[in-house]
Amino acid sequence: MKYRIQFFLLFAAFALVLISVLHLFVGQIPLSFADFSAAFFKNSPLSTNELLMREFRIPRLIMAIVGGGGLALAGMLMQTLFNNPLAGPYVLGINSGSSLLVALSTLTGFTFLGTQLNIVFAAIVGAFIFGMIILLFSLSVKSHISLLLIGLMLGSFTFAIVSILELSAAAEQFKSFAVWGMGSLQQVEMSQVPLILLFFFGSVLSSFLLIKPLNMLVLGEDSAVMLGLSLRKTRILIISVTALFTGLITAYCGPIAFVGLAVPNITKLLFRTQQHAWLIGGNLIIGALFLVSCDVLIQYLEETVHLPLNALTSIIGAPFVIFILIKKVT
Repeated sequence: MKYRIQFFLLFAAFALVLISVLHLFVGQIPLSFADFSAAFFKNSPLSTNELLMREFRIPRLIMAIVGGGGLALAGMLMQTLFNNPLAGPYVLGINSGSSLLVALSTLTGFTFLGTQLNIVFAAIVGAFIFGMIILLFSLSVKSHISLLLIGLMLGSFTFAIVSILELSAAAEQFKSFAVWGMGSLQQVEMSQVPLILLFFFGSVLSSFLLIKPLNMLVLGEDSAVMLGLSLRKTRILIISVTALFTGLITAYCGPIAFVGLAVPNITKLLFRTQQHAWLIGGNLIIGALFLVSCDVLIQYLEETVHLPLNALTSIIGAPFVIFILIKKVT
């Protein structure tokens, strides 16, 4: 079992390195390794290609890795917390919470902090609030399908509110929010990368600190309590880490569907283990590989068709959700 997991981890890591190299150098404007090197080490004014590498290609790749790995980890945390393979930030409506507060901030001009962190803070707070709402419902609703329907209803509710806000927004604000809502990795600037990585690695570290509680939850809530686990504290911690991942990624990339649902299930299918020390690493790498691959495909098709990131992940992820539903019913 251990060697199987190590094989898939190494294979996924190697594939991630290869696809990341492809992501950097392939596009409408082909770039070279010299451009990559100059983007980091050249002090004199950069050429157009070198500037393109530093300000667009590198931040876009970093955000693809952060987005894929972060959403996959958030999905894994939700699936373990609710003991539900259908759980995920998008399906349960946690993304909707982020979208609602981002819409409130973007379309009305309402500010939470009055700084460049405004949208990030709004997205994280929205994700946390909706995560707690789902958690409260889960205490009384035991059916996996019912919880999924509640998440979908929360999504419909926020969609209605956002639609009303869009109708009253100025044209410039509406355009900005509409572009954000389609999902894109192109909105990140190099100056924002350090802050993104700080939030991301902090959330990853928090996930590793939750390994023992997560492994205990797999045994069932009653068994976990008998082993000394504080359910209330663990639930709040898991929701908080999930909100950090979801809010950060939604703020900078827009809502991205189904990554947090599909990747954790694929990882469990490949690894065949419930040990979260392995699952955390696997979800990070496979999630990053998934989203970087999607973005490479988007860049490859760019001359033919403009494909929003959220649309592509939905095209891939929606059939996977149907497959899981059919498998559970049968």
